[in-house]
Parts: sequence; structure tokens; C-alpha cells
Amino acid sequence: MKIKIFCDSADLKIIKKLNKNSLVSGFTTNPSLMRLAGAKSYRKYSLALLNVCKKKPISLEVFADTFEKMLEQATIINSWGKNVYVKIPVVNSKGKFTCSVIKVLSNKGIKLNITAVYNVDQVKKILKCINKNSKTIISIFAGRMADVGKNPVPIIKKSVILTKKLKNVSVLWASTREAYNFTQAKSLGCPIITAPPGIIEKVSKFGKSYHQLTLDTVGKFLKDSKDSNFKI
Repeated sequence: MKIKIFCDSADLKIIKKLNKNSLVSGFTTNPSLMRLAGAKSYRKYSLALLNVCKKKPISLEVFADTFEKMLEQATIINSWGKNVYVKIPVVNSKGKFTCSVIKVLSNKGIKLNITAVYNVDQVKKILKCINKNSKTIISIFAGRMADVGKNPVPIIKKSVILTKKLKNVSVLWASTREAYNFTQAKSLGCPIITAPPGIIEKVSKFGKSYHQLTLDTVGKFLKDSKDSNFKI
């Protein structure tokens, strides 16, 4: 089972570097990552990203909170490039399900990334709203679930089963916290995992033996003790 790795970053330098990396199949961003990257103009910064990432899929999110404005922003964002997936949150800040927005955009053939998904019921609702002939990613925030003591594996597993026969719909393991999440996602048949650059770097080094890991760890401890001039 193949799994695609997307890089979760809005840093222009990182995207320039990883856009050339065959291990990375696409990119995901959000307003928080845009702010962290220093974006002042959402449009200008997004176009700068798209000037670098011209072919690989890249997700750019709406930040409006009303359905009318979401539709307006989504239409504009979609016009920026053929490789753009417009990210739509599964609910707005008031908890209202964005089905009407998803339905309109999906029926127009706009590629969507439905984000901030946390349970199977939300996945089922999304599947009822989308046009099955239009490309859709469903981003399930596994890492944030784990951060509060919830197990994301059963939710990812069930969601993969629900979407398995839908060729245009992909479940995405989001908010990745450790390299092992790649192995977990792959074993569940999850088509995509998005991860920050540091995690991708670790995944690229998969394959070390337990013996080599032991030697690397002991060697690092020894080097640091020597560099610190520790004495007992």
C-alpha cells in the first residue's frame, strides 16, 4: 500500500526545498502556518507559494466564518491555480456544519480539503454533501486527538473503509506528531499523511536497525559528555 506524504508548512524556503524532493507529493497550509511564515497579504503570499509549487497539490484555506464569505473566498482561492485544493473547515466557529458550502463548491468541481475533522460522524456527513466525481480530501486531525488522550486509529480506520471505493476521495492523517505516525497511517491504508518538515526528515531515514540505533544513541551521549568536559 502506497501512501503520499504532504508537507505541512507555509514557509516559502521549505516549500522551495521540498518541492524538489520526490518523497513529498504535495503541501498543506492553514492561516496559522501562514501567519507563522510571516505572510502579510494572504493573496500575495499564496501566489508566491504557487509560483514555486506549480504542479504538486497545495491546500490553501479560507478564513471567513460566514458561509457566504467562505464561498466567496473559496472561489477566489480556487482561481489561483489548477493544483490548488481549497480548505474548508467542517464547521465554522459557531459549530455550524458547512455542508451548504461544501455542496456548492463540490458540485462546481472545485477540489476541496475538508479540514478540522475529528470523528466518523463528521466524515459521514461530508460524504453526503460532496459530489463523488469531484476530488476531495478529508483531513482528520489525528495528532490533536492524541494530544488530549484520544486514540485516532479507530477513527482513521473507519474513515478509510467508508471512502475506500470512492476514487476521488482521500482520507488524510493530519497534525502528525511523530515519525511513527507514518507507519500507523500506512498500515491503516490511509492514502495521505501530512507532516511538518522535521518529521519528513525522520521518515526519510527509516530503516536503521536496533543495533545501529543503540550505537547512535550511545555515541551521541559520549560526544556530548566530552564536549561538555564533564568530570566526576
